[in-house]
Amino acid sequence: MNPFEKRSGRMAFAAVLPMYTFTFFFILGPLIYMLALSFMQREGAWGVSADWTIANYIKILNPLYISIFWSSLKLALISTVFAVLIGYPFGYYMSKLSPKWRNAAMIFLIIPFWTNALIRLYGWMIVFRANGILDKILMKLGFTQEPLRLLYSYPAVVVGMIYILVPFVIYAVYASAEKLDWKLIEAARDLGASHFCAFKSITLPLTMPGIFSGVILTFVPSMGLYFIAEILGGSKVVLIGNLVEEELMKAHDWPFAAALSVGLLLLTSFFLFAYKKLTKSAALEGLV
Repeated sequence: MNPFEKRSGRMAFAAVLPMYTFTFFFILGPLIYMLALSFMQREGAWGVSADWTIANYIKILNPLYISIFWSSLKLALISTVFAVLIGYPFGYYMSKLSPKWRNAAMIFLIIPFWTNALIRLYGWMIVFRANGILDKILMKLGFTQEPLRLLYSYPAVVVGMIYILVPFVIYAVYASAEKLDWKLIEAARDLGASHFCAFKSITLPLTMPGIFSGVILTFVPSMGLYFIAEILGGSKVVLIGNLVEEELMKAHDWPFAAALSVGLLLLTSFFLFAYKKLTKSAALEGLV
C-alpha cells in the first residue's frame, strides 16, 4: 500500500470514528447494559446483585404483565390503523397540490412540532375534561344532555396517540405519492378504468412503501409513548412504558424493568423484521 492510500485510509477512519464512538457509547452500550441488567437480581432498596438469573423473564409470563403487553399492542394497532386512515388521504392529496399550497400545508404540519408534546397534550386535557370545550359544543348542539367525562378514558388516549403520530404517516405517504407518475393514472382512466379501479390497481400499490413506512413510524413509537396514557388516561390505561417507569421510579426494581424493556424491544424488532420482509416482497412483486 502506497503512502497516499495509507493517508486516505487514516482520513476515512478519522471521519467515521466520531459516528462509531457515538453509536457505541450512546446506543449499543446502553442496550448491552440493559440486557445484562435484565439477568441480574434486585438487592436492597436501590442495589443490584450480579447473580445471573432468568427469574425476571419468567416473571413477565405472569398473566397480569401479559395482559399489559396485549393492551399496549392493541392500543398501538388501533392508533396505527386510524393514523393511516387519516394520514393517507392527507398525504396523497397534499402531493397533488400546487407548490404554493403544498408548502403551506407542510408548514401547518410542522408548526405543532415547535411546541413540546406535553404542552399539546395538556391542551387536549382542556378539550376532554368534564364541562370542557367538547362537552359544551356537544350539549349546545343537542347531541348530549350531560358531560361525557372523556378525560382519563381509553378513547382519550387513542385520540392523543393519533394526534401525536399522524403527521409521520402524512409525510411518509407524501414522500411516496410525490414520486408517482401521474401519466400512468391518466392512461388507466383513458382506457376506461374508474377512479376507484385506477386507485386500487396503480396508486395504492405504488404508494404502498409510504404506507409501510408510516405504519412503522407510528406503530413502533406508540408502544412506548407511556406519557400519553399517563396524561390522558390517568391510572385507567396502563401500558408497558407505564409499567417500566413504575418499576424504575417507584419499585426500584431495575432488573425487572430492564427485562420488560428487552421484551418490548424484541416485540418491536419482530414488527420491524416483518416490515422488512413485506417491503422486500412488495419490491419483488413490483419488479415482476
